[in-house]
Amino acid sequence: MATTATDILESRILLYYCFTPIEDPVAVMLWQRTLCEQLGLTGRILISKHGINGTVGGSLGNCKQYTRKTREYPGFKKMAFKWSEGSAKDFPKLSVKVRDEIVAFGTPDELKVDANGVVGGGVHLKPEAVNKLVEERGDEVVFFDGRNAMEAQIGKFKNAIVPDVNTTHDFIKEIESGKYDDLKDKPVVTYCTGGIRCEILSSLMKNRGFQEVYQVDGGIVRYGEKFGDQGLWEGSLYVFDKRMHMEFSNDAKQLGHCKHCEAPTNLFHNCVNEQCRKQTLMCDDCASNPATAHCGSEECAQVGAQVAASSG
Repeated sequence: MATTATDILESRILLYYCFTPIEDPVAVMLWQRTLCEQLGLTGRILISKHGINGTVGGSLGNCKQYTRKTREYPGFKKMAFKWSEGSAKDFPKLSVKVRDEIVAFGTPDELKVDANGVVGGGVHLKPEAVNKLVEERGDEVVFFDGRNAMEAQIGKFKNAIVPDVNTTHDFIKEIESGKYDDLKDKPVVTYCTGGIRCEILSSLMKNRGFQEVYQVDGGIVRYGEKFGDQGLWEGSLYVFDKRMHMEFSNDAKQLGHCKHCEAPTNLFHNCVNEQCRKQTLMCDDCASNPATAHCGSEECAQVGAQVAASSG
């Protein structure tokens, strides 16, 4: 296939995952690393016996080559790639690693996959089907956020339940806590950024007695591409690269507010305390002042005050 000027001059970010049995994850890791190095792509790729999970960026032409080459692996033949604005500059380096899980829920032996993907997961709903379910079932439908609670501070589905979790490792304890037992007979729609976390979360929920579990096919990204800010999604989407957040239109609702002064903001900043570094919603003014550039804990507030005093 001929290379065009657009292929050379324009750049993109690819987001993708595929659940499929991989007999030799190390071999796949070495192949993927070499392929990305040859094409000048940077980003992060995780491989396990369950499949692959990646986000890489580079020139449009090289991203096209990457998708073609990656799909040559039999298990990845039907893998869907989400294309987003961005480039290799959005990632500091290339990281390709083998892990027990491609998303760390702490359940590598519970998760089962076959050639068709996750075994026993939730029913996939296209964006249009999500809206139809809500139209038909109304308030009976419950949206269940499959992301870290922090991410929901700047955007979520309307009236969604946001579990109190800091990492995916926290989900098992959370759904076994009894907090959500009243949802076990209701239609529960799980959602996350690109869909991968809900592939696993929905199966874990079904294994624990949730009867009617769905997942937004392609995640928030696909839903936002289809309906923008005219559907059931509200706010900004947290993303794991230098952009930090993205909006689907200029009509995006403002949900995020500064931890300290309540000013509208969609930007997370690391806590000034080097021993903490917790990502916290802060406006630029508060983030630029050491006295307020902290996560809110008493200890970190003291560190911020000390830094401010020493630099004043």
